[in-house]
Formats: sequence, structure tokens, C-alpha cells
Amino acid sequence: MTTQIQDALLSAEAFPEGAATHVERVQTHISWVFLLERDVYKLKRPVELGFLDFRTVEKRRLACQAEVELNRRLAPNVYLGVVPIGRTPDGCFHVDGSGEVVDWAVHMSRLSDDGRADKLLAAGRLSLEHLDAIAARLADFHAKAACGRHIAEWGSPEHVDQNVRENFAQTRGTIEHFLSRLQAGELENWQRNHLRDRAGLFRARVDNQRVREGHGDLRLEHVYVEANGITVLDCIEFNERFRYADVCADVAFLSMDLEAHGRVDLAEFFLARYARHANDFELYGLVDFYESYRAFVRAKVAAFTAVDDAADHATRELAWERARRYALLAVSAQRSPLIPAVVVAVGGMIASGKSTLAERLGIELSAPIVDTDRIRKHLGGHGALERIDARPFEGIYSENMSQRVHDELSRRALSVLRSGRPVLVDASFRTLEQRARIRTLAKDAKVPFYFIECRAPAAVCKSRLVERAKAPSVSDGRAGMFDAFAASFQAVTELTAAEHIVLDTTRALSLNMADLRRRIGFGESPPA
Repeated sequence: MTTQIQDALLSAEAFPEGAATHVERVQTHISWVFLLERDVYKLKRPVELGFLDFRTVEKRRLACQAEVELNRRLAPNVYLGVVPIGRTPDGCFHVDGSGEVVDWAVHMSRLSDDGRADKLLAAGRLSLEHLDAIAARLADFHAKAACGRHIAEWGSPEHVDQNVRENFAQTRGTIEHFLSRLQAGELENWQRNHLRDRAGLFRARVDNQRVREGHGDLRLEHVYVEANGITVLDCIEFNERFRYADVCADVAFLSMDLEAHGRVDLAEFFLARYARHANDFELYGLVDFYESYRAFVRAKVAAFTAVDDAADHATRELAWERARRYALLAVSAQRSPLIPAVVVAVGGMIASGKSTLAERLGIELSAPIVDTDRIRKHLGGHGALERIDARPFEGIYSENMSQRVHDELSRRALSVLRSGRPVLVDASFRTLEQRARIRTLAKDAKVPFYFIECRAPAAVCKSRLVERAKAPSVSDGRAGMFDAFAASFQAVTELTAAEHIVLDTTRALSLNMADLRRRIGFGESPPA
């Protein structure tokens, strides 16, 4: 009967009056999707794939209901409800109509493909601003997502290993079409060994409530950039253990997909911005594993479709290409980073332009930025843009708090370095002790170290501080505290000429960046 239903739904007469003049059908490994001018109707295919079972009408109804409820978290205005598919006595099928209920469908508003992230990327219009907005939206979503003992256990190394073993078991005899048997075996060993070797980090993530009820299928084609914000569709509704995971598993899905589209630079930028918005730099210890894991999941799903005799030829051909691409991406998880590991510290007086420089340098180096302003607000229990009125060196700006801030700065920077990536640290570094500490971190990690000291005349800095006070800012630096800060700044005399780079930030940013390219040795900026 399901074949009769889907064939019937290709006719506009099957839908409410005026809803359609043309109907397009798209098939996935688990759904039939019917695209109308303004609406979308999605039916579950009556399949059993081990990780899901849609073989009965009731199971499909429950899956449709779960899909609507769960996806309203990130797309509240898109998922309109669950509607019945009815069959009238004359044998005709109708959506949301009268007659015997023979199946169920999810009813959605149709979004314009113009805002879909993969389409924007293909057209060269997926900007850094878009990715920053996506990262912020996901960080907020994860912060509010459900957590608890039942959910948290799915982030443990034992449960993640269960998923890994299942992935490879379900693809034996199939994945060999896309990888050699040797490659598949080495990949399985690498993923399982990674879990074993970093079991402590996985457990720490559980303890720190980084395991949440997330999205589970966070890829570019499910993300829409709209005028009123970021909308994300199609979370996993059919198996809660694919949704219950470390937030890093969600984030790595999207970064992996950017890499699959040939944009490692954008993937690294997205990761860096998510880490900042979520105050979660520890994810760098797991992200390479989860990117490999997610790539293999995509290869598995595509492989199912590639060998599905029920799928049409064009669908199978596309799935075959995708399975090969994602399988190879899963193998490449141990790749060298885009830019070799290095510690670049950007410091100087308040309002000397260090954060502006760090932002641009982070893009050029594809590196995360760890900054004391956000750390201080986070440790103090404040929002990043919340203004804190405090006297110099008091309250959250006391010497004791500053020590805690620099402890956290070093810890976050080290998490990034251990993944083999470069890291930027943005702080005033006003004392010799603060500079020595970050320099020692680089030395112990056996990576290069540079300290960029941003300088500008006092009058310029004070003028910048006056302007800063007119709008929300992560920094609480104000003109009235400049002199006290300047008096406490210890001149940089302890660093070698090779390590110490002085920049006049009254110059054009482009000129300073050109100087840094020569001194530090990184290449031209990646395309945006």
C-alpha cells in the first residue's frame, strides 16, 4: 500500500485545495518527502534498519509526532504538525482528509533553498558572519538542551564504543565497496583506540554536563540562514541514543560537513567560534575523533541508499559518490592541521587594539582565540556582553580573580594545542609573570611562541574607550581606569627580538597584518 500512497501523493488533488499545483518527490533512506509550493509533507518509509523500525503505521505515527516535537526546538515556526493520510471508499488517498487513516505525515512550512547553508556555500555566499551566527545559535541550544543521568551515560566511552562497533558491524560487506578491507579495519581500530586512550577526557565531559539531548544530524543542508535568525531542521527523532551525545558530536558533524565540501578553513573557523560562544575549548580534545565518527555515519547511510534496489538510479549514483567521499574523510581524521601548532599571544594596554588584531589574525591562522575578557565574565557568572562596573583591580578584576582567569587561559590554550592546532591568546599580559606563563606553555608543548604587543598613544586609547562605552562590549575597560592600568603595566624586556613583535595599531590593519605574515610566516588569508 505504501507504493500506492506515495504514487497518489504525486497528484496535487491529494492535498488540501489550493495547496499545490505541482508536487516533487524526494526519497531518502528512511523517508519520502513531497515538496509543494509552500508546504512539505514527509512520510516515513516502512523500513527496519537495525537502528530504527518504521514497519507499522503506529510506529510511523509516533516517529512523526516525535519529529515535530523535537524539531520545534531549533525550528519552532517550521514544523506545523502531524497529519493523517486517509483513504476514501473510492480508493483515493488524501492528506489531512477524510476516510480510513492508512498512514501519517509530518507537515512543514517550506523554506527557500536560497538560505540553505550548503547552497550558500556552493554559491560562495556562506560568510564568516553566517558561521558565527550558526555557532552562537548552537551554543545557546546546547546550553538549554536537556541533560541528566540517563542522557549523560551516552557520552561515556563505553556507550560511544557501542555506537562505533555497531557502525562497523552494520556496514560489513557494504563499506568494502568504498574502502579497502585494510582501510576499514585500520579506521575501526583507530576510532576504538582513541576512545580507550582518551577515556578520561570522555568521562570528564560527562561530569561537566557536556552530554546533552542534541540534534544528531547537524549537516549543512539542514541549516538555514534567514533574516530573522538561524533555523535548523531534521534532527534525529527515531533513536534517542543518536541524539544523546557530547555536544562536540553535534558540532563535529557540521565541521566535518564543511570539510567534506572542501572548506577546512571554514570548518576550523566554525569550531573556534563555537568554542568561544560555549566556553568549551575542551572539545578540541575530541573533535578529530567525532569528525571521523560522523563521517563514517554519513558513509554508512549513503552506502545503504547506494545498494538499495528500491531507490531510483540517479539517487543510487549520488549516494555511491557520497559514500566514497565520506568514507575517505573518516579515514583522514589523523590529517595534519591546516596551520601547524603555534602560540600567538596578543597583548598590550587596554584599548590598544589587541582584540581587533586578534580577531583578524584568528581568521588568517584558522585558529581559536582564548581571551581573558570572556573567561573573566564566565567565571564571574556574567554574560559576555554584561557590563560590570568595578574599580581597577577590584571585584572580578581583583588580583585573585586575575590569577584564576590566567589559570583558565592556560588550560584552554593547552586543550587546543594538544589537538595539534594553533591557538591565539588575547589578554593585556601586563605583568612579566603572565607573559612568562604563556611562554612556558608554548615551550613545554614544543611549539613556536610569539608575543605581539599592540601600542597606541594614550590619547588614542582613551578616545577608543569613550567610544566603546557607548555600546555593549565584552570588555569593561573604561577611560577612567586607563591611568591606573598604565601604571601597573610592566615593560616587555624579557623576550627575544624574534619572539617580541611590536605593532602600532594607529596604522591600517592591513599593513599590520602584512608585517605579521612576514614575521610569523603564515600565508595569505583563506577565501571567505
